[in-house]
Amino acid sequence: MNPRRREFLQRLAGMGIICLAPVRIPFAAERDPILRAIPASGEKLPVIGMGSWITFDVGDDAEALAVRVKVLQTFFDLGGALVDSSPMYGSSEQVIGHCLERIQNKERLFAATKVWTWFKNLGIAQMNRSRGLWDVERFDAMQIHNLLDWETHLETLKEWKAAGKIRYIGITTSHGRRHAEMEQALTREQFDFVQFTYNLVDREAEQRLLPLAAERGIAVIVNRPFQGGRLFERVRGKPLPAWAAEFDCANWAQFFLKFTVSHPAVTCAIPATSRVDHMTENMGALYGRLPNAETRRRMIDHFAAL
Repeated sequence: MNPRRREFLQRLAGMGIICLAPVRIPFAAERDPILRAIPASGEKLPVIGMGSWITFDVGDDAEALAVRVKVLQTFFDLGGALVDSSPMYGSSEQVIGHCLERIQNKERLFAATKVWTWFKNLGIAQMNRSRGLWDVERFDAMQIHNLLDWETHLETLKEWKAAGKIRYIGITTSHGRRHAEMEQALTREQFDFVQFTYNLVDREAEQRLLPLAAERGIAVIVNRPFQGGRLFERVRGKPLPAWAAEFDCANWAQFFLKFTVSHPAVTCAIPATSRVDHMTENMGALYGRLPNAETRRRMIDHFAAL
């Protein structure tokens, strides 16, 4: 066993994920992660990030907090960088800050959150509070959540970026809504990031938002890559097709994620989970081959036939 694989196994064992008996590694630990460049800078990000909607909204529950520390540690151990949250997500930002204080190997952290309120002064206060909750010097990406008062907040974010208080400016929508308004915003103003829903079922973004992002040089963060977990309901008890091995896919989570991030305009997908084993499965999609255009069509057809 080479040293990198030994270290990998030891880390998993230390988190209680595996025992000392031989196990099947979910992906080849020696492989390099799949990275995509942020068009605005050329900086590269791992294509699998982490969302925190619902899953990290656990307040002061000590047992749940301990589990979230392990989930986030696993994320970084397996090559993750971008962590996404929002003031809308209850206690999630507070919980992320709690976890970041207690984990190792977090140097790659790409901290992304959102402003979600009306009016300039309230937006500034909210963003400052978020920075305190995360306990970061600055956010890598500050996104305007669900386009709320976006023109007002954009002026603040431009000022903050020029002053070095944030690195990138983004704007978001979710659940497949408000695509027309998003298209107008992306056409009128230059954003570094855009975030919206895209998965095997919700493919409306293929029509205009994904091509527009590519045309305008905007990095794309994909939320709800599992359609809020509903994609798993469709495949429960059904075997993964044998041909999924052609793009190094070992489970349905990787099947769904590799479909999403194989679109050339997608920079990063942000699945959310509260479980270490699910995080391990998700991060397997960060390694190995991705499906090509022909295989993507085959994936769509196969899922539709289930």
